[in-house]
Amino acid sequence: MSIALVILAAGKGTRMDSDLPKVLHKIGGAPMLHHAMQAGASLEPERCIVVAGHGAEAVTKAARDYDPDCEVVIQSEQKGTGHAVAQAEAALADFDGDVIVLYGDTPFISHETLEAMAEARGRSDVVVLGFEAADPGRYGRLVTNGDHLEKIVEFKDATEAERAITLCNSGVLSADRATLFGLIGKTGNDNASGEYYLTDIVALARAENLSATAVTCAEAETLGINSRAELAEAEAAFQARARAVLIGDGVMMQAPDTVFLSFDSVIGRDTEIEPNVVFGPGVTVESGAHIRAFSHLEGAHVSRGAVVGPYARLRPGAELAEDVHVGNFVEIKNASLAEGAKANHLSYLGDAEIGAGANIGAGTITCNYDGVFKHKTSIGAGAFIGSNTMLVAPVSVGDAALTGSGSVITENVPDGALALARARQDTKPGYGKRLMEMLRAKKRKLQEGAR
Repeated sequence: MSIALVILAAGKGTRMDSDLPKVLHKIGGAPMLHHAMQAGASLEPERCIVVAGHGAEAVTKAARDYDPDCEVVIQSEQKGTGHAVAQAEAALADFDGDVIVLYGDTPFISHETLEAMAEARGRSDVVVLGFEAADPGRYGRLVTNGDHLEKIVEFKDATEAERAITLCNSGVLSADRATLFGLIGKTGNDNASGEYYLTDIVALARAENLSATAVTCAEAETLGINSRAELAEAEAAFQARARAVLIGDGVMMQAPDTVFLSFDSVIGRDTEIEPNVVFGPGVTVESGAHIRAFSHLEGAHVSRGAVVGPYARLRPGAELAEDVHVGNFVEIKNASLAEGAKANHLSYLGDAEIGAGANIGAGTITCNYDGVFKHKTSIGAGAFIGSNTMLVAPVSVGDAALTGSGSVITENVPDGALALARARQDTKPGYGKRLMEMLRAKKRKLQEGAR
């Protein structure tokens, strides 16, 4: 059966106290919306519809950053969840299959739960995702009769007996397209909020002798984010789960609580991660690498046996081959280091290609930006770049070539050559002592004048 996703992402999120649309607040370095889209993508849907409203332009951009083929429809007025889903009806007019409704601010629904819902659709016309709440609070309640779901009651409309039910509504549901939109078209807004509730479709379905059932999941999966405090709790939950998965997959963390991961971090077994490491989005670390303390990686690929840090920064486009060493206070951006290359101290390598076995001395800078354009530096295999070398791009240093310490290299250096580009030292005996005496006398005179 074909599947379409409808992801509701129109809410303003007033309690966030932010100009940013609620679904664009980040967990694990990615907007909550991306987490919801990632969960739904595990079902290999044929279509994905995002319902935007507040901040629609930003939400649309974020949705298409994740999935360029997703469709965005607009809910211009906030009239409830039923009204929000109805905005997708026209976009799905030619679709023949099941629709799953997800929420952009509910980022932790698992693939296994969605698979269970898809499987349950084979037995029931409407499938709702529920959970047993430790504190049911103001959640909507699922009213069941055996395996049959009879209706969903919003807390504010529930009787005392219904409020005593602990099986609660997550909001996530599934039905075939025709059934879903047919039932939504029959919903009304005669309720305490004056809104069109998506939840009403269960009672409407039962009234038409259609079947409805509930699939349950852990309460943690249904966590909805409505405030900064809840966002912080969600971040902590995401990090704890992501760390546990990696440790279970054979990654060594000396102090797991100090390692921060992104939603798409990929780290191979037998990698060792020291304390206080941050993985931004887009990082892949192969098996057996060593990420040392206080390093920050984003948009980077680290190969087997490479060592990064301590205090290293890998920016987007950093590509480290096997057994590369990138040491303390080294920054790599849009640069590749071939097998066995080393940059161990205090250097910036941007827009560069570094050959196998090259050694980059401390204080080396690829001067890649002229104020308008970026330029490339190429360093050959086995080259040795002396400490405090400035490589003014575009420039190349050949295989097995050397640069003298303190050089400013503005011309290409052939294979095997030595390049020296610094002014001749002029030493004046005694001048240093006399200069210091003169400066100290001047300082004393200024101090006396100030009294």
